[in-house]
Amino acid sequence: MTTTQDAVTAAERCTPEYRRDPHAVYAQLREAAPVCPMRPPHGNETYLITRYEDARAALSDPRLSKDMYGAMDAYRRIFGDSSVALDDNMLNSDPPKHTRLRKLVSSAFTPRRVEALRPRVREIVEELLDACPTREPFDLLPAFAFPLPIIVICELLGVPPQERPRMQHLSTTVAQTGFSPESKRAQQKAEEDLHAYFTELLAAKRDRPGDDLLSALTEVRDTDGGLTESELVSTVFLLMFAGHKTTAYLIGNAVHHLLSHPAQLGAVRENPELIGPAVEEVLRYDGSVESSTFRYATEDVEYAGTRIPKGALVQIALSSANRDPRKFDAPDEFDVTRPGSKNAHLGFGHGNHYCLGAPLARLEMELALTRLFGRFPGMTLADPAGEPRWMEVPFPAFRGLAELPVVLDPAG
Repeated sequence: MTTTQDAVTAAERCTPEYRRDPHAVYAQLREAAPVCPMRPPHGNETYLITRYEDARAALSDPRLSKDMYGAMDAYRRIFGDSSVALDDNMLNSDPPKHTRLRKLVSSAFTPRRVEALRPRVREIVEELLDACPTREPFDLLPAFAFPLPIIVICELLGVPPQERPRMQHLSTTVAQTGFSPESKRAQQKAEEDLHAYFTELLAAKRDRPGDDLLSALTEVRDTDGGLTESELVSTVFLLMFAGHKTTAYLIGNAVHHLLSHPAQLGAVRENPELIGPAVEEVLRYDGSVESSTFRYATEDVEYAGTRIPKGALVQIALSSANRDPRKFDAPDEFDVTRPGSKNAHLGFGHGNHYCLGAPLARLEMELALTRLFGRFPGMTLADPAGEPRWMEVPFPAFRGLAELPVVLDPAG
């Protein structure tokens, strides 16, 4: 990277070099342009926040709205009209609506319900590992990292087993949206299919409720009247979408970095109590959510001496904030013994939009990594000297590998 403008261009265009190593770009922006104006391919004026303290403040700044309906022109240019029906949820709202929706969802999505999943998550982990080849290279992402969270979130919600591959396909289509007409058409069709499916499934839960989150949410909707039908369908989509994609990429990132740092993996093996801190360090060092979802300025605001004009979109670079040397010592070092990371990193956000599914993600991560490395102590990357191939996306939302070739038992 030679100039600040080169760094801005790389970030706004998501160049291949940037996708391989966004951290080098963020390091330059934190120093030279910590709040930098960009013009990404969606064409809307956008400001990228890269320093930790600014990011943390912006995540809870009421002047930066999450109600994208308030910025409807910009919203439609980015995501298209078909997204509107699925985005009527707490992620895309401000208080008091956000407060109401989050309280209602939290009443059904309780820590007790999540913890009750522990035995079943452990079973799913073992079943998936049983099916993996042990002596030849294979891609861990489709075999393990992606099926685990999709099975877990579908069981939590009450999605029938035969529908789970379809759910994964449709949500993947939505997540990988680009800006081409073909990509937009695929996104619209996937969103329409998801809306129709969840509408039908919720109607079925009303007739035959079960011990699952959808039945509980349906009861909240019908008994308390606190959720509209549109909000209910959109909330189910949010839980499905957020509940598996981010965790799948996070598992892949964790395995890659632990295998690439043998001393750190050795420390976890010697002291199993480090598995929790190791998960937190992955969230800080290379989490799966690179930037928060869009906000927009409801008035002129100022960060790091830069004025963000009313109506502009704001992107908060969580990956950059989590590598800010002003907050973390030796931030570019992967250290599973790093103290206090859990309460410091922004991997799950901050403020009233802090990730509701964080306890479930932590549970899945800890069980997945414990059993994976416990069952296969000799596990290696299939090509330890090769460069990892990171997923290409049209704007920095997810950070994940495109593939993760490994050998579970090379000595077997």
